[in-house]
Amino acid sequence: MLFYNKMKSVLIVVFTLSTLLSFSQKNSNENEIKVLARPQSGNKILLRWGPTTPMAFRKLSKYGYKLKRYTISISGQTLTKPIEKDLGVFKPAEPNEWLKVIEKNNNAAIMAQSLFGDNFDVQGVGTLQGIINMSQEQEQRFTWGLYVADQDFNVAKLAGLGFEDLNVKPTEKYVYKVFSLVPTNEMNIKSGGVFIGLQDYTKLPKPLDLAAIFTDNKVMLNWNYAIYKQEYNSYFIERSEDGKIFNRVNKLPYTTLNSGGRVDTKRIYYVDSIANNKTYYYRVKGRTPFGELSPPSEIISGKGIKVLAYVPKISTKEIINDNKSVILEWEFLKEGNDFIQSFELNKSNKADGNYKTVIRNIPINKRKIRYDKLDPTNYFTITAIGKEGNSRTSYPVLVQPVDSIPPVKPIGLEGKVDSLGVVTLKWKPNLEPDMLGYRVFRGNNKDEEYSQLTVNPHLGTKFYDSVSVKSLNNKVYYKIVAVDKRYNMSKYSDVLTLKKPDFIPPAPPLITFYEVVKDKVHLTWANSQSDDVAKHEVYRKVRDSIKWNLIATLPKDSLKVEYTDWKDTNVEGAVNYQYLIKAVDESKLKSLNTKPLTIEVPRFELLNGVKSIGSYVDKKNAFIELFWKVVNEKSIVELMIYKAAKGKKMSLLRNVLPAINRIVDEDVKPNNIYTYIIRPVFIDGSLGQIKRIEVKY
Repeated sequence: MLFYNKMKSVLIVVFTLSTLLSFSQKNSNENEIKVLARPQSGNKILLRWGPTTPMAFRKLSKYGYKLKRYTISISGQTLTKPIEKDLGVFKPAEPNEWLKVIEKNNNAAIMAQSLFGDNFDVQGVGTLQGIINMSQEQEQRFTWGLYVADQDFNVAKLAGLGFEDLNVKPTEKYVYKVFSLVPTNEMNIKSGGVFIGLQDYTKLPKPLDLAAIFTDNKVMLNWNYAIYKQEYNSYFIERSEDGKIFNRVNKLPYTTLNSGGRVDTKRIYYVDSIANNKTYYYRVKGRTPFGELSPPSEIISGKGIKVLAYVPKISTKEIINDNKSVILEWEFLKEGNDFIQSFELNKSNKADGNYKTVIRNIPINKRKIRYDKLDPTNYFTITAIGKEGNSRTSYPVLVQPVDSIPPVKPIGLEGKVDSLGVVTLKWKPNLEPDMLGYRVFRGNNKDEEYSQLTVNPHLGTKFYDSVSVKSLNNKVYYKIVAVDKRYNMSKYSDVLTLKKPDFIPPAPPLITFYEVVKDKVHLTWANSQSDDVAKHEVYRKVRDSIKWNLIATLPKDSLKVEYTDWKDTNVEGAVNYQYLIKAVDESKLKSLNTKPLTIEVPRFELLNGVKSIGSYVDKKNAFIELFWKVVNEKSIVELMIYKAAKGKKMSLLRNVLPAINRIVDEDVKPNNIYTYIIRPVFIDGSLGQIKRIEVKY
């Protein structure tokens, strides 16, 4: 109890100081093991693994993991039989080992509490209190245990969740597989693996797209974490006052859950307090689950500026002089005059466009100005120029002289579509002096509602578009309108009809039913409805393999019916197959169906793993000894041994490794007949044939 309470007190301090939380593995309803690996430049490979569910975390912490390495290729040549090496069994270290490090390592304290604590009641965690309160105790242990394993590779190794393979060669590539040692009758946990070699080593990339918004006494930093979310699970932010010497802003690693509630699938946010009118420089570094730090990002700099408390507002606008001039008036509190040095008038042709200053140095006591160079459309703002460089700008107002006459309907629209689907349109120019441009519209059917292709009016009389030459529509339709500078729009031009090149593949067949009957796979599919189909091709591959194999071709004569029934008679048991049915037209174009159907063919018969079993009875010393031989020790994960006295229910006696070939049963009584059953469990998780023996004692 003293050990657990000691760890708990350290744990509470850690949570109080930090609001970090990160999930090393994605939660899943399936019990499995996920594996990460990263080669190092110093001839070693780092491995990290972890379960996907809280219950699997609990079971595996008790029974442990088995790590194996398979050498797949040497000097670029794939081996016909991989070289297997057992790298050991991994379990959390004993409690006395944790006591040596928890006083100096808060991450170790959290992991130890997750593994061994009497309870997992975390208090004083600030903004994370709600998250933890919504979770059950086992979920908390799972979440925080995997989080600190991500943050501290040494702690991960101490918890049986990490390993450094130092016996590797640059000419070899390996598959590392992590197996569960939890008895399958308690929980079936899927193994995990990774394929890697020293030649896969790459330098860590620097974080991208660092941006900053400097405001009054603070700066909001944000950067793109989605691009490298597989590499980095947390970050360190660094700040400098001279652009040369940088110091960390955050002592603990920073994750997406620290972003103040902002929801963004691509960016992470951090707010730092700074002094105004002083330049600061920032950069960030990513941190991997193995504790590696990335190169720093690009440096970004800026300074905080005190916000001007007074904002101008344009109140009236009056167009005069035959629509050529405007008089603007604005409001600005007199109390703000002491904080500004002048006003500026700004103008743009769009409300959200680039504003240019058209009148500068307007006196601070003036509230009215005249502007004489109006365009057909004008947006104006007034800016109060602060004495400390902290300007404030009004909302824009629209000034638009009256003009309701639209341009004439465009004429001469013509075009063509090339073999790549590039469309070239051209037309005769309108002659109106106030022309702004043209809007281009496209439709896939002549009478449907056309979609607009141009966000802004197009300035020229030639326009390029691209269309898919593999769609079901063999024609495409265009029309345009002319727009003047007051955004008056003409009538639509005549519709232009363009024919596409003929590159349309046939419609794909659709598998509607399948059935596995003994050693045959029955498939039924709806045939392609395209008129020019020449044949159907059936492709098959073993799941997770790369190459598809053509196993059957059905000619055109067999496609006259709506559905096709077909049987695959060349299948093996205990294999997952994937099927694709493709239609091929007379131009040898194939349908584009890309989603295969996966079918699991069960094992036709159980494998024989134990080839003999015998017994020896010793009544003097009161025990029964069982001994046996296995067929192939390397193919077996474990042997399950069951026992039952005559008339009693069979129960599991024990699980043993395949290398063990005898056991002693001392739980026996005279005048009994005992039945023993041995059943092998293979590496792929399947069960083998049982071997039975009766022993009279």
